[in-house]
Amino acid sequence: DPGADASLCGMAATGASGTNAVRYGTMRPNVLNLRVVLPDGRLLHTAGPGRQPRKRAAGYDLTSLFVGSEGTLGFLTQATLRLHPLPEATAATVASFPSVGAAVACTVQVLQAAVPVARIEFLDEVMADACGRFSGMELPAAATLLLELHGSRRSLAEQQQQTEEIVRQNGGSGLAWAEGLEERERLWSMRHNAWYAALALRPGCQVRHKDGADGSSAHGAVSATALPSLAQGYSTDVCVPISRLPEVVVETKQDLQSSSITGPMVGHVGDGNFHCLLIFNSQDPEEAQRIHAFTQRLGRRALAAGGTCTGEHGVGLGKRALLQEELGQEGLDTLRSIKAALDPHNLMNPGKVL
Repeated sequence: DPGADASLCGMAATGASGTNAVRYGTMRPNVLNLRVVLPDGRLLHTAGPGRQPRKRAAGYDLTSLFVGSEGTLGFLTQATLRLHPLPEATAATVASFPSVGAAVACTVQVLQAAVPVARIEFLDEVMADACGRFSGMELPAAATLLLELHGSRRSLAEQQQQTEEIVRQNGGSGLAWAEGLEERERLWSMRHNAWYAALALRPGCQVRHKDGADGSSAHGAVSATALPSLAQGYSTDVCVPISRLPEVVVETKQDLQSSSITGPMVGHVGDGNFHCLLIFNSQDPEEAQRIHAFTQRLGRRALAAGGTCTGEHGVGLGKRALLQEELGQEGLDTLRSIKAALDPHNLMNPGKVL
């Protein structure tokens, strides 16, 4: 699931994932080979020309080196991907919870019970309300999980029963399973439009739909966004061990509220990965500073929990200091050595990551 408008090589370049990653993995284990144009113009096939084994132990793992390299080591021009069979049956549902802690605790318990869930997406009450209104769907303004199960028809019934029991144990409600393709696609379209739903929360933000009308449409389909210069969106991204996820999400929610920041939360919580979509006035220095301070606290909160400062969006410019804290000086020096060996003239995305 590459998201609303992502390219496959772009996903590989950032080491991204998507809503199906909890069952099928992120880009890294799903890329078998890459064709890369190196900085000096040579063409590299990271697993050898035309090769696509499911596993290999021949030399260094060059494919994994370039997955997540963020354009600093070469141009990714072709990806050979692992394929997964389509399930016989699929069912999706929405569950509402009394608090963000309860919703995330439910996620942890579903995973600990070994329910082979394909998707578990989290929306806090602000995000759920925004997504519901933006996409024209009735969704309670409450902490919410979107779940999808894949399997045979027989196994799916058992998975649904297990999931329902765990949801009820955590105070969840509103379970109604959708098995039809159109209804499921509408649900996930709502989730994929979370960014535009968040932008619509800020007074003065204008979101334009594919039909050219402003406001919400039946499916929330978006092709372009028109925003005034004052409004700006900033998407954060951290990932922590599943066992630490509830406490980190609750602490982050409290931080958002005490900082008076408009920042609905959404995440691939089955992986321990979540985002705060921060909407602020870019012309207000005080608010911009609060946003920056919050993102630094969020990154360091994830690191303190044994996680990473970025689970899928990458380092870019904004998280270079956090990368050093995460890897240590030895790790950073090793990355610099690799960069210098492949790109001695610093041609590829200079200044990014390192």
